[in-house]
Amino acid sequence: MFIDKAEISVKAGSGGNGCISFYRDKYTRYAIRDGGNGGGGGNIRIVTSKDIDTLLDYRYKRHFKARNGGHGSSNKKTGSMGADAVIMVPVGTIVRDADTGLTLRDLTEEGQTLIAAKGGRGARGNAVLPKGVAGDKNRGEEGESRNLTLELKLIADAAIVGLPNAGKSSLISLISAAHPRIAPFAFTTKSPVMGIVKFDDTSVKVLDVPGLIEGAHAGRGLGDGFLRHIDRCRALIHIIDISPAADKDPYDSYNIINNELDLY
Repeated sequence: MFIDKAEISVKAGSGGNGCISFYRDKYTRYAIRDGGNGGGGGNIRIVTSKDIDTLLDYRYKRHFKARNGGHGSSNKKTGSMGADAVIMVPVGTIVRDADTGLTLRDLTEEGQTLIAAKGGRGARGNAVLPKGVAGDKNRGEEGESRNLTLELKLIADAAIVGLPNAGKSSLISLISAAHPRIAPFAFTTKSPVMGIVKFDDTSVKVLDVPGLIEGAHAGRGLGDGFLRHIDRCRALIHIIDISPAADKDPYDSYNIINNELDLY
């Protein structure tokens, strides 16, 4: 199933507490402060991968939490660093803050990384704190929390657009190894289909966009969701049905799609 939008909640790890410890033995006149520092909390990292082409996983798993940092201990031992939580997404994913609408980053390349929430800093132990400072100063910093919106815009060299049942899926099935569902009725394709067209030593990504109808730019027939996938395409291939069985005049078909593209 192709899913191009999801909302998730993330929580970075909190820093570990600093340790309050005093070392004593028969050779020391005064106790020695030897409490170690707390470890830093883990970050929430969002990383792109070309091996993923949908946000389907995040329809079911929506909460992500990184590990907390370990607490400091005596003998000036620093707590362990909290492990990061890594969220893998397709190339072309836009990450937004769901509460403010602010775009955090547009991830358009393989292996790009975004730290969506930073882990808290570990607190200092009493070995390094000034004398008399304790209490809250030894508590680790809280990790960041965020609600995020993930939106996928597929990246292709060309997109095939047209009215429903114009022959777009038939074309991509012939020029690539993609196998979209093909049937003699409208709205057979309900989500974008990517195909790779190879010739000589070159390969081109071609996107089959589900059929567009009048009002698509305003969301009719889920059209605005389909249209956003053509934003990154360098070329558009417009398919028009000119067969005698076509229910629209070819010139009208051409104008309908061009008008929707202009309005979008």
